[in-house]
Amino acid sequence: MRMEAHDSNQYRDGLKPSAAPVYNSRIRHMLTWARPSLFAFVLPFFVLALSARAEPLWQASAGQLAQKIAAVTGPTAVAFEIANRSSLNRADVDSIRQALVADFLGLGIHIVAADQSSAFVQISLSENLQGYVWVAEIHQGPNPPVAVIVALSRSALAGSPQGPVLPGIIKTFLLDDENRILDLAILSGSPQRIVVLSAEWVLLYSLQNGHWQQNQVLPIAHSRPWPRDLRGRIVLRPDHLFDVYLPGTFCRAAAAAPISLACSQRDDPWPLGAADINLNAFFAPSRNFFTGALSPGVGRQTSTSAFYSAAPIPREKYTLWVFSATDGHIHLLDGVNDQIAGSLAWGSDLAGVRSNCGRGWQILATSRNDGPDRVTAYEVADRDFAVASQPADFNGPITALWTESDSGNAIAVSKNIQTERYEAYRLSVACSH
Repeated sequence: MRMEAHDSNQYRDGLKPSAAPVYNSRIRHMLTWARPSLFAFVLPFFVLALSARAEPLWQASAGQLAQKIAAVTGPTAVAFEIANRSSLNRADVDSIRQALVADFLGLGIHIVAADQSSAFVQISLSENLQGYVWVAEIHQGPNPPVAVIVALSRSALAGSPQGPVLPGIIKTFLLDDENRILDLAILSGSPQRIVVLSAEWVLLYSLQNGHWQQNQVLPIAHSRPWPRDLRGRIVLRPDHLFDVYLPGTFCRAAAAAPISLACSQRDDPWPLGAADINLNAFFAPSRNFFTGALSPGVGRQTSTSAFYSAAPIPREKYTLWVFSATDGHIHLLDGVNDQIAGSLAWGSDLAGVRSNCGRGWQILATSRNDGPDRVTAYEVADRDFAVASQPADFNGPITALWTESDSGNAIAVSKNIQTERYEAYRLSVACSH
């Protein structure tokens, strides 16, 4: 989570506690003087090279998309909007927008306001493992919407005169909701299913004809009012379907169908890593952070400073844990020492992911920017941190970031500052080949 209080003037999902609990405001800026509904993807010294990807890189694909749109609409007055659900940065999106406008004019399409248009085009810039996928949904009169697609492979980008595509973050859009999404888990099996955690319910969806269909709503029974800055986590389990962790509340889902959810008032420690990394921490029931008490601990260390999030970096003989503390510092625990990392402009949300890049593990960290957030991957050599990806931009602040059970991905939730809806994404680190 960004180190700030989200929705600071509102209670979570409209739930107003009888007495407003005290909680820590998220610190928007880390202290720089401290020591060391579709799909959607760096190494030190190469980050600046990505910003040099010039407009020509996207012109051909923009031209293809404009032609496909024009084939549906014909020469007419069109309004359009672009939703970036990929790892493209804002400069790239602006280049694509400019190229589309120029191509539209050449095809006899005039860009006008929505109330003056005869067609409205919604363009989604997405991506998958193979490359970028741009989808335009065309709404024209009473006719059903028509979708056209353009794909741009990573191999084509790698062979472009602009240079190779650098490793980056794969950003896959999952779903959005007007209610706060606290966490999301993807279940194995077919059809694909997801579990969504909100303030008062656990929602189960299945993928039907390319769309998420809600199958079941499981109410969360709790006796305490939620803190204002509510956080929660879903953890998949091998012997039953999943567990839910909320402040002062623990829920277990039965494995048999129909799925049921049993909740009780308990302060069980929350798992911090994936299923194969055993470290848990106690969450302050009326606050928005972990107390610092660890179970079973990192080596001989059973406590650290109060913190918002943590990420592991497994080593050959030990695991280095990185904590984003409420004091504004990044703390490093190796089982013996509790050190402070320096000069890291990180926000309060961290997640560790396993990949085939670099040393095999990276840390995903939010930014300390005001306004729209971004997530960047970092490599950790000994106690030194180096940028390992281009930043993945979001349409608003990150409100949740959790490692998935298999460690290969993370789930990120952001609040879109334009639509006011919560958007859930799966993030992973991809290497260039």
